[in-house]
Amino acid sequence: MKTTTDHAHSTAHYFVPEPSLYPVILSAGMFLLALGFIQMLNDFGAGSWVMLAGTAVILTVLFAWFGKVIGESQSGAYRDWEDRSFRHGMIWFISTEVMFFAAFFGALFYVRVLSVPTLGGMEAAHGFSLWPEFAGTWPTSGPGGAPFTPMGAWGIPALNTALLLSSGATITWAHWGLLRDNRRQLILGLAATVLLGVVFLGFQAWEYHHAYTELGLTMGAGAYGATFFMLTGFHGFHVTLGTIMLAVILLRSISGHFTAKRHFAFEGVAWYWHFVDVVWLILFVFVYWV
Repeated sequence: MKTTTDHAHSTAHYFVPEPSLYPVILSAGMFLLALGFIQMLNDFGAGSWVMLAGTAVILTVLFAWFGKVIGESQSGAYRDWEDRSFRHGMIWFISTEVMFFAAFFGALFYVRVLSVPTLGGMEAAHGFSLWPEFAGTWPTSGPGGAPFTPMGAWGIPALNTALLLSSGATITWAHWGLLRDNRRQLILGLAATVLLGVVFLGFQAWEYHHAYTELGLTMGAGAYGATFFMLTGFHGFHVTLGTIMLAVILLRSISGHFTAKRHFAFEGVAWYWHFVDVVWLILFVFVYWV
């Protein structure tokens, strides 16, 4: 039974990092990234450069900040209390990501089920119509919008679904290897997951090129184009972050940083990757298929 003295002793060892400017600098980089993106959408010449500057700031801070955290972990600064805090923090972080994507799926639902049919049926319901030639069917580029061809589900999207499902299996296999102290299985599983993530991103880039050059499907293609690129684009951004994190975990695994009992960094990234997989399955159904 743990005594009060033992409890106080363990509490005293909770690691508290020194004050840092990393959060402030990271916030500035995110602001520049968002500002540049908005400027680029409005054809402001310097928008792409502002985005590039924001991306550079974010990457620099992430590598420096997480490098410091890795050093603290390897020095033995983190114990059971810190491990529980990290797990709670990761759970809350993924919860915010769930709400983030729920907002975009909610927008898609509102447009498809409520807004577009209502606008298309105004003449029948109220005897007048703001846009008499608007049919109100999905997919649509809106009244007077440019024609486009919607993205089909079978082909690259279906292949990308298979890739992400496979990556969920390979990272789980890597986790089993870590729990059994099988370093070879851990490294091979992580390497396969990183490769699958990179291939997924490559196919998505090709899909975007095909959409813009051959289908007429752009961000300006009305409600369909906006929701398609916002959902798939933000998901692709999360896959990019996840792939980078997996690559870092792979390098750390090769360096022997994890043990069967101490490997929260691996688990945190694995949780994130499984979350990305689930979001893609929902996205595939409601954006590409239905």
